[in-house]
Amino acid sequence: MDTRDGERPNPIGENDTRKGAWAEAEAEEVLAAQHAKEVLDEFERKRGYSGLPALLISLVAVITSCYHLLYAYFHPFFALDHRAIHWLFMSILLFALYPFSKKRSPLRRMSLPDVVLLVLSVSICIWIFINSTSILNRAGTFGAFDVVMGTLLVLIVLEAARRAAGLAVPLIAVVFIGYALFGPYLPDVLAHKGYSIERLCTYLSLSTDGIFGVPIGVSANFILLFILYGALLRKTGAGQFFTDVAFALTGWTRGGPAKAAVVSSTFFGMISGSSVANTVTTGTFTIPLMKRTGYPPHFAGGVEAASSTMGQIMPPIMGAAAFIMAEFLSVPYYKVCIAAAIPATLAFFSTFMQVHFRAVSLGLSGLPRNELPKIGAAFAAGWHHLFSIFLLIAFLTQDFSPERAVFWAIVATIIASFVMCLVRKESLKAYAKMILQGLEEGAVGAVEVAAACAAAGIIIGSITMTGLGIKFSSMIVDASMGKLYLALPFTMIACLFLGMGVPTTAQYVIISALVAPALVQMGVLAMGAHLFILYFGTRADITPPVALAAYAGAGIARSDPWKTGISAFQLGIAGFIIPFMFVYAPELLFIGNIWQIIPALLTATFGVVCLAAAVQRCMLIKTTWYEFVLLLITALLLIKPGIKTDIAGVVLFILVFLNQWFRRKREGMASPLA
Repeated sequence: MDTRDGERPNPIGENDTRKGAWAEAEAEEVLAAQHAKEVLDEFERKRGYSGLPALLISLVAVITSCYHLLYAYFHPFFALDHRAIHWLFMSILLFALYPFSKKRSPLRRMSLPDVVLLVLSVSICIWIFINSTSILNRAGTFGAFDVVMGTLLVLIVLEAARRAAGLAVPLIAVVFIGYALFGPYLPDVLAHKGYSIERLCTYLSLSTDGIFGVPIGVSANFILLFILYGALLRKTGAGQFFTDVAFALTGWTRGGPAKAAVVSSTFFGMISGSSVANTVTTGTFTIPLMKRTGYPPHFAGGVEAASSTMGQIMPPIMGAAAFIMAEFLSVPYYKVCIAAAIPATLAFFSTFMQVHFRAVSLGLSGLPRNELPKIGAAFAAGWHHLFSIFLLIAFLTQDFSPERAVFWAIVATIIASFVMCLVRKESLKAYAKMILQGLEEGAVGAVEVAAACAAAGIIIGSITMTGLGIKFSSMIVDASMGKLYLALPFTMIACLFLGMGVPTTAQYVIISALVAPALVQMGVLAMGAHLFILYFGTRADITPPVALAAYAGAGIARSDPWKTGISAFQLGIAGFIIPFMFVYAPELLFIGNIWQIIPALLTATFGVVCLAAAVQRCMLIKTTWYEFVLLLITALLLIKPGIKTDIAGVVLFILVFLNQWFRRKREGMASPLA
């Protein structure tokens, strides 16, 4: 979605409840919004249009969203037809908005190569749509024209992915294409019979196993609709509502603005679809307030980045990769949400407690209650936003497909906002403009994900065609000597390195195809293996040296990027440990009976609290070196499943807590909860 204007969400007619702290932070918030625009301009490569071209782009985007809404309800076409139309719309927006080079290409108009690529892509998609039945019927006996069209489409997708998602994704796809072509010349462990260009390109482009495979299918059926839902929520003021409620509930406590940032950014991250976009959207308001409260700038930027990244793993609306995971596992999406609920909550609670312990360490207080939004006023202004969210959750739990569930959630959002517009006697023209802007932003926001999914289809098709997945899994098992405690760190490192240059969706698709079977072979539950890969794919956004979300936060906080990246890494550190926890303790994935799940949840909660205290070197008061060591040991003992380690961890926790309690009383310090 387009957040380059740097504006905070503000629904029509909503009263601005900010005063006091709000007013004092206004000037810095405006400056932060300017920085947010600069940050997004740095990360995004989009053109800016005006006049008739801008109107035409907006029209195409609105038509794109409307088509996907109609398809979600009526399902008029088969899979290949629908995916071809989806890529047709995405490629129009992509080649119109993303230049060949931001430095050398015109940024206010399309160049001739852009027009050529756009026309070729649209023509190929229309040809596939018209001839889809005959194309599928003659699979394996394609003619020269089929080969030309298929080869052109592969090249177009590689260029589209380079423009929208960066150079890493198409380079990886080219490596896999090379592997499929030059199989006979590779070492024995990787060798295969090899495939001709004609066979490979037609398989990748004219079947539902390559470009038009599962990833682009999920993009067409689910991801665009959820990004559209998030865009409409943001346009109708849900972001403002979440922020006001979070500040009303937590702003008065120690370090309140940081706690509110954790809450609001996590929930807004579920609907934004991008950790970087969410960081700059909510960060324009939360980061200045955190700095005003007394948090160091690099820590404020880290809080926003870590919380925004957490939205990709937080049910019920997780990141795009979660929908692909459901398809790969052949399970309803709500089961993925249920399995992810406890780990995501633990990661959230760890970050929340870290900002509390840092506030205790710095001696910070909360904002005065009279300077904060009133919870009643916040709900009176935005209660209708909850209706569509509850409706979405209800439909998912009733085993509706995500596609149908989000369709009705979008309809509910549009209707609820219309009703509130009538009740408040607001401008219908402004309401219509707001909805059209949401439809436009939803389609534009899905372009990058669609390009990554299309390129990921090339990778998956090459893996499937050559049988590389089975070979690579065997190599992982052999390299780790069949030991899970070696295979998991190997997988973690692979996810982090790949995730540093590849969007989460593409990273998840690649690693899950290559590594997940090996983890399952070693006894890991399939759900646990795929969630493990997803978690570490998202962690790359806050892992230096390429911590994109953290660097976005640094741009707004005007802090040192490296320090901000380290802070975000520390604040999100639980996310590096929790995946190992649920692999060894499936109870944390809601697998098992209630008497197994509750003890695992309680000890894990205590474990992440001790980890948070150890990382921030403070609990009731600042820790001594030996308390730090004991807290770290306690965290590891409680995090590891097992009755013996749990008992030992509880004993150590009590010792540290009592020692801190009596030290605080002797030093006459105030309660950390004050």
